[in-house]
Amino acid sequence: MRIPKINIEPKSGLIGLNIQQSDQVIKQRPADMLIQQQPAELHIHRQPSRLTIDQTLAHENLDLKSYRRRTQDNAMLGVQGVSNYIQKTVREGIELMKIENAGDPIVAQAKRALIDETTFNTGNTPSQFSVKINYTPAKVTIDSENHEPVLEVKMNVPIHEYTPGTTDVYMRQKPSLQIDFTK
Repeated sequence: MRIPKINIEPKSGLIGLNIQQSDQVIKQRPADMLIQQQPAELHIHRQPSRLTIDQTLAHENLDLKSYRRRTQDNAMLGVQGVSNYIQKTVREGIELMKIENAGDPIVAQAKRALIDETTFNTGNTPSQFSVKINYTPAKVTIDSENHEPVLEVKMNVPIHEYTPGTTDVYMRQKPSLQIDFTK
């Protein structure tokens, strides 16, 4: 005796998916910028330095005198010479008045007249600190004026393009159940 067999063959259902990816594009133009700045203003005021050198005393020490100074010196020497001559003449006159006293005043006066008192100067060196130096340094004033920059920025809006993705669901295989009886 044979017993019938039951063959059950199930088939599962399969789901299929059609997926289209989303598409997104973002574009951003750089910002428009305008920068302006006037150049700084620079003002320089300069008072020049001053150097004065006075060599008058050094030149006088070397006997390099101006005509005015030489005239003054010669005038003073003339006054002194006349004063000395008057003193000498008075002294010699007094000696001659007293000729009756012992001595020979005429011979003594002749000997004194023969003595030459001329001096020769070979040159002098200037005395220390005879050159006067005066120096006033330069004065420099610098003024600057800065100008602030002018900034103008215009932002550009981003361009955003978006295409949403889609998903389609379908049955790739329908579920089924097959039953067979075999003897």
